[in-house]
Amino acid sequence: MKQFQLNDQPGELLMEERILPVRLVSRPNQICYGVTYEDKTLRVKENENGRETVWHLYKQSDQLNLEWADYSHEYPEATELLAAIEASVVNYPHQKKLSLLIPNDHLNELFDSGVLIKDANNQVFVYVDIFWQQARVWRPSTPVQIFPIHYVVSHGRSHPLRRPKPIGKVYQRYISWLGRTLIFRTIDSVTDLICFNRWMNDPVVAEFWQEEGDLSKHRAYLAAIEADPHVMGLMGCFDDEPFGYFEIYWAKEDRISPYYDVNDFDRGWHVLIGEPQMRGKPFVTAWLPSISHYLFLDDDRTQRLVIEPRIDNHKMIRNLAQCGYANIKEFDFPHKRAMLGMLSREHFFAEQLWVPRRISLPQSVALS
Repeated sequence: MKQFQLNDQPGELLMEERILPVRLVSRPNQICYGVTYEDKTLRVKENENGRETVWHLYKQSDQLNLEWADYSHEYPEATELLAAIEASVVNYPHQKKLSLLIPNDHLNELFDSGVLIKDANNQVFVYVDIFWQQARVWRPSTPVQIFPIHYVVSHGRSHPLRRPKPIGKVYQRYISWLGRTLIFRTIDSVTDLICFNRWMNDPVVAEFWQEEGDLSKHRAYLAAIEADPHVMGLMGCFDDEPFGYFEIYWAKEDRISPYYDVNDFDRGWHVLIGEPQMRGKPFVTAWLPSISHYLFLDDDRTQRLVIEPRIDNHKMIRNLAQCGYANIKEFDFPHKRAMLGMLSREHFFAEQLWVPRRISLPQSVALS
C-alpha cells in the first residue's frame, strides 16, 4: 500500500517518492481489477475470472511510459488498460502526461472519448487531466447522453429541468493511503435514519448544522430532501462503513443564487463528518477532493462548485483552501454570516487537485 506522511507543519500532506509495491483496486465499467506494482512491473488482475495482464511502467528522463508486456494475450481489453492507466497516475501523481506503447488498433472507443490521444508521429499518450474526467472509471453508472436542457421555473427562479436523481452508489475511488475504497451512495431514509439522527445530535455537528432533534424530525428532514429535485443526500462510506453525510444541490435554484453570478450548472454542497475517528487529515484529503471530483463527473456542463460554510468554521475554510477552493467573499445569509468558496473545473483538473500535496498558503492549514 502506498504510504503518505504528514510533516510537522499543519496541513502539509506530502507523498513519499518511492514506496513500492503499490496495490490498487480499480473498477472501470464496474469490472473489478486488483493492480500491483513492483520493480517497474504492473500486474492487472480481473477479480472475477482471474485473468492477469502484465505491463511495464517506468520513467525515462521526465517521461512516464506504460508498455504492454504480456505476450500471452493478443491485446489488452479497454477496461484492463483503464485500470493500468489509473494505477500509473496514482503511482506517479505529479505527471501530466503518460506515454503508451501498446497495441491500439482495437481501442477506437478510447480515442473517441479522449482517453487516448495520437500525435503527428503516431505516438499514443494520455493527458492525465482528461483521464480524470472519464466518469466510467469512478462512477458505477453514467448517463447514455447528457440530459437535455429545458427551462422551468421554481420558487420564482428559472433554471434547467434536472434529471431524475439516482439511487444507490454514485461514486467509488480506491484511496491508496488508506487502503480502503471511498464510496458515495444516496442516503436511504429508512435504513440510514438512526445513523443520521445520531450524527445530527453530535455536539460537534450540531454546532454548525443546528439540526438536533428526534427521529421524527430527521425522518421529515430526509423526506423533504427526497422530494426536492434540486438537492440530494449522499452517505460517505469507507468500504461499507458510513462516516459522513453530504448534501449536494444545484445552485441556480438554491438560496445561494442571489449572492453571486450563478450559472445554470453550478453545484454546491454541505458536509458533516459523523464519526469522530474519521475526522483526521488522511480522511479529509480523501473525501474532500473526491466530492469535488464526483460533482464534476456528474455533469460535464458543471464548470464551478460553490460552498458557503459559516464564517467561524475555520477548519472547514482552511480545508477548502488546501483543496483548491478560492475564498470569494463574505456575505450574510438570513441565518448566518458565510464565506463563499468556489472551485473551477479548469483549476481542479489542470492542477490535479485530487492529489494530496504541500500548498503554500498565507496561513498554515490544519486538515482536521
